[in-house]
Amino acid sequence: MSDRFWEDTPLSKLDRAQWEALCDGCGKCCVHKLEDEETGELMATNVSCRLLDRRSGQCSDYRHRHAYVSECVRLTARSVPHIEWLPSTCAYRLRANDEPLPDWHYLVCGDREAVHAAGESTRGWTISEDDAGDLEHHLVDRPL
Repeated sequence: MSDRFWEDTPLSKLDRAQWEALCDGCGKCCVHKLEDEETGELMATNVSCRLLDRRSGQCSDYRHRHAYVSECVRLTARSVPHIEWLPSTCAYRLRANDEPLPDWHYLVCGDREAVHAAGESTRGWTISEDDAGDLEHHLVDRPL
């Protein structure tokens, strides 16, 4: 992988390893969101997908996730700009908009724990959908 590839390589030109390396492990894309029927506003819950390892922010079965969670979206360079629910800090979203990665992103700082230390991950505030019950009871006032 070339040094600082994320700064000068368009999403559509990234190889698989570079593409996967962009994920900061925040886990916020795996948090269930509810849409207000009247306004269309997306609201975060504290409920995560059952496959999310809430400590690491990574999928516990990434390779086979679609077998268990059919609605899990396959991100592509083409789809990223059109997915409204991606977190505002998502590296794919940022790079699609030609914006820099945040200082706490491990590609920038070299520390995979920095996303958690910055409070930008799901660590410590989410529960699994297997334990949650009705999502309406789990709305949180957190930016995604």
